[in-house]
Amino acid sequence: MNDVGDEADVTARLEMLRVEHRDLDAAIGALAGGGGSDQLQLMRLKKRKLRLRDEIALLEDQMIPDIIA
Repeated sequence: MNDVGDEADVTARLEMLRVEHRDLDAAIGALAGGGGSDQLQLMRLKKRKLRLRDEIALLEDQMIPDIIA
């Protein structure tokens, strides 16, 4: 198994997730600031954003090498 390729894949996935997370943040801000916002849609976007944050954290943890003390 090629660790360098795996690391590049994880890095690319992380970047994609971060972009989507930022996009969702902007969409949530626009929807919330729009006055007659759709609360159900707003909740769905926020849930998706939280799932993305969790996945980002998981991938970041995988990037950190284990330290044997």
